[in-house]
Amino acid sequence: MTAQDTAPTTTELKTPTSADLARVFTTERPPRPSAWAASTTFGWRALLKIKHVPEQLFDVTLFPIMMTLMFTYLFGGALAGSPTDYLQFFLPGILVVSIVMITMYTGLSVNTDIEKGVFDRFRTLPIWRPAPMVGYLLGDGFRYLIASVVIVTMGLILGYRPDGGVTGVLAGVAVLLLFCFALSWIWTMFGLMLRSEKSVMGVSMMLIMPLSFLSSAYVDPSTMPNWLEAFVNVNPITFAVDSVRALMSGDWPGTDLLWLAILSAGLIAVFGAATMRLYNRK
Repeated sequence: MTAQDTAPTTTELKTPTSADLARVFTTERPPRPSAWAASTTFGWRALLKIKHVPEQLFDVTLFPIMMTLMFTYLFGGALAGSPTDYLQFFLPGILVVSIVMITMYTGLSVNTDIEKGVFDRFRTLPIWRPAPMVGYLLGDGFRYLIASVVIVTMGLILGYRPDGGVTGVLAGVAVLLLFCFALSWIWTMFGLMLRSEKSVMGVSMMLIMPLSFLSSAYVDPSTMPNWLEAFVNVNPITFAVDSVRALMSGDWPGTDLLWLAILSAGLIAVFGAATMRLYNRK
């Protein structure tokens, strides 16, 4: 046997000493991620899901285009004399209604992840508890922005000319995105509470459709019967439509914007708390 045969090889495992173990167990634990870092991470996860399933963008591209074209050319002449004239009133309304309808998909995404068992893993992570929910809403906010760009661009092509210019349009879209962020907490609650995607979609549509059509999005409420006008004037979607319409027209919404801010804060306070209660008990 040669000296080379008895020499230790580089692949031999070295028995850890007490000093090595001390260094391992005395190492400081990594800092816990902040609420913002955890929320944006889950928001990025939502965007990656869109990357891998681009069909999710159909409802924020094809649906708004279809709605804008259909209402402009089917009802524009009857309601305002010409499609172009009707478009000046109608486009802010269809912008709000289209994105409000898209908000229900937040609840569907939550319900799908629950069925797959993903939330069981989320709850074991040392993160801010609402981070997964806020992440869903941040990711969907990107989808709302895409839909807004599609609708405004389509409107400009068809002849819509906002008197508020670029500033008014941006302000209107910003107000709408904040309102939809607050509104989405309702659907996250349903996503946690109901048992299937079909149930979430059914309940969401039952609430969204009547509120969308019984609003100032399509026609002036003053043309309605008094009892119906009274309901339309207190509809949250009417506050959103009137605020966005005024900003895009270069006016200041005033009372409508104030009520919209109060309603948005109330939705977050009530349904955000209910969502987290269900999430912690699910």
